[in-house]
Amino acid sequence: MPGIKQTAVSVYAWLERRLQLEGPVKDAALHKVPRNTASWWYVFGSAAFTLFFLQIVTGIFLALIYVPSGGEAWNSLMVLNHQVPLGWFVRALHGWGSNFMVAVVLIHMAQVFLFGAYKFPRELTWIFGVFLLLLTLAMAFTGQVMRFDQDSYWGLAIGAMIVSRVPWIGGGLVHLLLGGPIISGATLSRFFTFHVFIVPGLLLFFASLHVWMVLKLGVNEWPMPGRIVRRSTYIDEYNQLAHQDGIPFVPGAFWKDLAFSGAVLAAVAVCALVFGPNGPNGVPDPSIIQTVPKPDFFFLWIYAILAYLPPQLETPFMLIAPLVAIAILLALPFYASEGEKSWHRRPVAVLAVSLIAVAWGTLTQLGTTTPWSPHMEAWSGDTLPVNLVRAATPLVRQGANVFQEKQCRNCHSIGGHGGQRGPALDDVATRMTLDQLRFKVVTGGGNMPAYGKNLSPAEIEALVSFLHTLHPANEPPAVNPASEGISTTHASGGEETPAKAGAKR
Repeated sequence: MPGIKQTAVSVYAWLERRLQLEGPVKDAALHKVPRNTASWWYVFGSAAFTLFFLQIVTGIFLALIYVPSGGEAWNSLMVLNHQVPLGWFVRALHGWGSNFMVAVVLIHMAQVFLFGAYKFPRELTWIFGVFLLLLTLAMAFTGQVMRFDQDSYWGLAIGAMIVSRVPWIGGGLVHLLLGGPIISGATLSRFFTFHVFIVPGLLLFFASLHVWMVLKLGVNEWPMPGRIVRRSTYIDEYNQLAHQDGIPFVPGAFWKDLAFSGAVLAAVAVCALVFGPNGPNGVPDPSIIQTVPKPDFFFLWIYAILAYLPPQLETPFMLIAPLVAIAILLALPFYASEGEKSWHRRPVAVLAVSLIAVAWGTLTQLGTTTPWSPHMEAWSGDTLPVNLVRAATPLVRQGANVFQEKQCRNCHSIGGHGGQRGPALDDVATRMTLDQLRFKVVTGGGNMPAYGKNLSPAEIEALVSFLHTLHPANEPPAVNPASEGISTTHASGGEETPAKAGAKR
């Protein structure tokens, strides 16, 4: 036994002589903090950091099995759920850990705001915290995509639709995120890279900076009413408070951080055991739109807002509101860096947090029952207007059948009846030529899935022929000028010669 102890001491001395970590670790552990900061209100930051490391550990185990491929992702999750020992439990820990992490970070941000911990000299600490919140939400969203089931597929389609509305660069951003104009095999590979490498790397970087700033500037003191923050005197006052009424961080405050983090990990484990992992649900299939996709819990409020907003306000809200909110959070420590910290004397701050909490809770509740925005009233069982097929050719009638069987009316209305996810199709032939219709059906784009791999060439031609008949009686269908003098394909499937086309003109 003495020999083992002596060997351990020798190994420690060898490492310390080269790494020289003992001094910095002691300084961090024993630095004094105001006695009243050893409170249960100050444990959320440490819990968030603990949950982040849980995500890293469980994510590494999942990455050993998960295949970031459009054709294999769903199968690999089923293998984890049913074939790998405790694979379902690791998935559940990862999923519930993500939910808890978002919740703890949000609570921590609210607590920091109410305690005035963003004021001088902790402005940069707050800014790093804002970035950590955004990255945590990005981690949750990219993790939802990793399930790659019906819900995540259509949730990603909605996200791509939102990004595509950014002026000038929307198309480029969609290509960057999806690896092309549509959701394809490259999409999951991109999001796997975001979820496993880029976002966690940025999280670790900003979290390290955040902790460094806390160590250097000290833990924010308990906000006492009447204790005013002034740039000229605050640092001296804080140092005096920590010297006269301070305690070492370890063990004075650390034991509460440790206890709370342990309780949070236990809660994650209980939820994982009781509720299990989330999904995956149905295999992603862009040609089947029977799902009513909903995002994960912490994004339901956005879903509800988009459901209730008038269509003309959707784009301004999606593009302007997030930028304004982030700008306010980043600017907060600069226009309110001095003054009272106590929430007892900051009624506007208390009212703001209360209103945000109530609005978030209400919208989240609405999001659990709200249909996908825009409202959808038609299903594939609804019949097409009889006048559209009464005098139609066999090819057009076949296209009408394809239109019904593939549930196109779930997204598009005809004759005032149908879904409102996509544009009405009553006059689509006046807006798009045959070639454009064919290209749109095959490749999709924006919020519309690509049907090129889900329809046979004959079905595509029949569907396009049917769509080409959808125009007002007094308005001819659109024609590509470049091909007018060569040939024009009709809904019947035939071609007319240049001579016939000239005779018609």
